[in-house]
Amino acid sequence: MSHELRTPLNSLLILAKLLSENSEGNLTSRQIECASTIYGAGNDLLGLINDILDLAKIESGTMSFDYYSLPLVELKHYLERTFKQLAHSKGLNFTLDFAANLPSSIDTDAKRLQQVLKNLLANAFKFTEQGEVRLTVNFASHGWSHNNQTLNQSSSVIAFCVSDTGIGIAPEKQKIIFEAFQQADGSTNRKHGGTGLGLSISREIARLFGGEITLSSHPGEGSTFTLYLPINSAERNSAELKVLSAELNNSTKSNSSLSTQHSSLNTPYSALSTQHSSLNTQHSELFDDRKNIQPDEHVLLIIEDDITFARILYDMAQQQGFKCVIAQNGNSGVTQARQIKPSAILLDIDLPGIDGWMVLDRLKHDVNTRHIPVHVMTVEDGKQRSLQQGAMAYLQKPVTREEISDALNRIKVFIERPLKYLLVAEDDETQRQSIIELIGGDDGDVNITGVGTAEEALISIRSRRFDCMVLDLGLPDMDGFELIELIKKEKNGQSLPIIIYTGKEITKAQEFELWRIAETIIIKDVNSPERLLAETSLFLHRVQAELPATQQKILEKLQSSDSILTNKKVLIVDDDVRNIFALTGLLEKYSMQVIYAENGKEGIEVLQQNPDINVILMDIMMPEMDGYETTRQIRQNHQFKSLPIIALTAKAMQGDREKCIEAGASDYITKPVDTEQLLSLLRVWLYD
Repeated sequence: MSHELRTPLNSLLILAKLLSENSEGNLTSRQIECASTIYGAGNDLLGLINDILDLAKIESGTMSFDYYSLPLVELKHYLERTFKQLAHSKGLNFTLDFAANLPSSIDTDAKRLQQVLKNLLANAFKFTEQGEVRLTVNFASHGWSHNNQTLNQSSSVIAFCVSDTGIGIAPEKQKIIFEAFQQADGSTNRKHGGTGLGLSISREIARLFGGEITLSSHPGEGSTFTLYLPINSAERNSAELKVLSAELNNSTKSNSSLSTQHSSLNTPYSALSTQHSSLNTQHSELFDDRKNIQPDEHVLLIIEDDITFARILYDMAQQQGFKCVIAQNGNSGVTQARQIKPSAILLDIDLPGIDGWMVLDRLKHDVNTRHIPVHVMTVEDGKQRSLQQGAMAYLQKPVTREEISDALNRIKVFIERPLKYLLVAEDDETQRQSIIELIGGDDGDVNITGVGTAEEALISIRSRRFDCMVLDLGLPDMDGFELIELIKKEKNGQSLPIIIYTGKEITKAQEFELWRIAETIIIKDVNSPERLLAETSLFLHRVQAELPATQQKILEKLQSSDSILTNKKVLIVDDDVRNIFALTGLLEKYSMQVIYAENGKEGIEVLQQNPDINVILMDIMMPEMDGYETTRQIRQNHQFKSLPIIALTAKAMQGDREKCIEAGASDYITKPVDTEQLLSLLRVWLYD
């Protein structure tokens, strides 16, 4: 059922989104509005389908729960963000009252808890015209059914009370509203819309949690829905944390041993984290400053799943004057970056949810976050990849206190400098001046030094630190390769991003030689001035919205294309021609070559006929040979062992993702396909 419902919706959403973006500029404002309305209605329909599927999963006993530590402050901010604008538009007071004696975090399924609270709050706002909506969260000792053994036996129970000053519910209606497709006002001319599924699903999710939902209401006086949840406190042992911090601080003052293996100043912090395994990530308090950030303060977003190491970064960043926000997974990191617009980001790569490569890709392909400096700090060996994707710097764990301090200091110096410095080394004076005029901004945010020889370039680099360099390999007094080697020996040149801008083709042998000379070279086959503007803007971390209008238009045009995707060949294996049509329209917009097959057997044949295919989008639910079996057979051919295969599935059942990966898929995306997520996945897997 999930597959049959989501598949046509997938096509509808993708095509409506494509039309609403009007990339070809040939639609009227009315037509764009219509396309946007279709897209919005499709998303509403998706919400209804999700509700129906949730109900079906509950009834069939296949709804899965994923428990992990949820900071209550994160839950509070999520609900505040979700309903703040709605409350403002309706002129209602919206209060979130979390008791001071609550644990800092609880073990729960965050997605399901948010789903229940969103349903309860959405109903409260729907049926309240004046007054207020309030969420009160506190410990409770009674109020639930006397025969609920889970709550009776729980060491502690938390009550989430959603109260409103709305129309209230008549006594005879208070039971039926928890039934599927039932509403207090079920007449054909009812004032308030809705499917009547939200409360039914919420009640069943509460039951699966071991809790329950109660209702107290009087017509004309408002209603109070209370969710009772059995809780095992996930408080961090703050005393142990203080001991850890003291040990780390002491390690910088003396060589007193933390252990026989880790006694020097350069003790790797990743090793220290393993020594304190009792500070379990699942039972950790999330300390950060998201509640007390003031305007004009420097905010550092730390995207790191090891909460012990995150706390170390937090403490050191505070000493440098930063306010910090911590995200423990990739999805949360992207969300926080878009919401708080931090001054800089520290990013781990090995993250739960979407990994750090996809986080970096999304940040650098979003005009609102593209300019934010990102410092990658990870165990993975990916220095060149990090820098090429737009990171300002890279450190490989284990890292020392000294290295972290230097990184934070570098970030601070960078963001506090109003001017960015660019060096252009080009012997043709006319060309050099054209580059300077192209990149230079009206507001003077970039200071550009232009030189015509290698010797002048070296003198300039010795005199000051530049943020980026544009280099023509054909300077008159020195070979470009030799110049790069000399630059990398200079103190100010070791981590300098260099964009190769030349009129001649760079051979594969020359490209390999550039990588051999220095890992921090950024090779860009720049064939147009417009592309050069985009690359320098990325590495100078310029805010696109603050650039001159002409430069913004150039960048907007370029962003409709994508060099990583251009001319890559993708095979779509899907039995639904509507999906093929929709995905083809999306991918061809980015100059990808699309071929397709309508079943698994045909897909294998097409792949054998086109061995130069770069990536496969594999539908899972297909007749005769499904996506699992098709993927297994493809992987049996040694030629396609490393070919990226992205599974497309309706995600109806528990374990779908694991089954896809086990069958040989490289990654997994759910239907209806989020176009941004799909493009990001493609860029990550097609990175070369």
